[in-house]
Amino acid sequence: MTENELSKIIVDVCYKIHTKLGPGLLESVYEAILYYELNELGLKVERQKTLPVYWKEIVLDIGFRADLIVEDKVLIEIKSVAEVSNVHPKQVLTYLKITNMKLGLLINFNESYIKDGIKRVVNNL
Repeated sequence: MTENELSKIIVDVCYKIHTKLGPGLLESVYEAILYYELNELGLKVERQKTLPVYWKEIVLDIGFRADLIVEDKVLIEIKSVAEVSNVHPKQVLTYLKITNMKLGLLINFNESYIKDGIKRVVNNL
C-alpha cells in the first residue's frame, strides 16, 4: 500500500472517531482509539515508538517518540489543542527527515470539523 492509500484510510478512521466522540478529549485517548482501529483493519501500527537521532558518529537514543507509525510509511502526530502552532508541521517534517519517511499527518482532534484539523506534511513524496 502506498503512503497516499494509507493516508486515506487513516483520515477515514479519524473522521469516524471524531464524529462519534467529538473534540475535547486528551490526545492519549484519540491516540489509543486510532491505534486500536488501525490494528483492527489489519495494519501494522507502532505506538509511542522511540526513535534515535544520529549526529556525526554518535547515536542519541533520546531522539523523540512518534505517536503512531503506520506500515513503516506514515508518521502520525496527534494533537488536541485549541490551535496548532506554526512549529508543529515543522516538527513533523523534522521527524520525517530523521526517519527517512515521506508522509506525516498532523491531526488535531480539537476542531469542530476534523477536516480542518488534518495537515499533510511531506518529505520528498
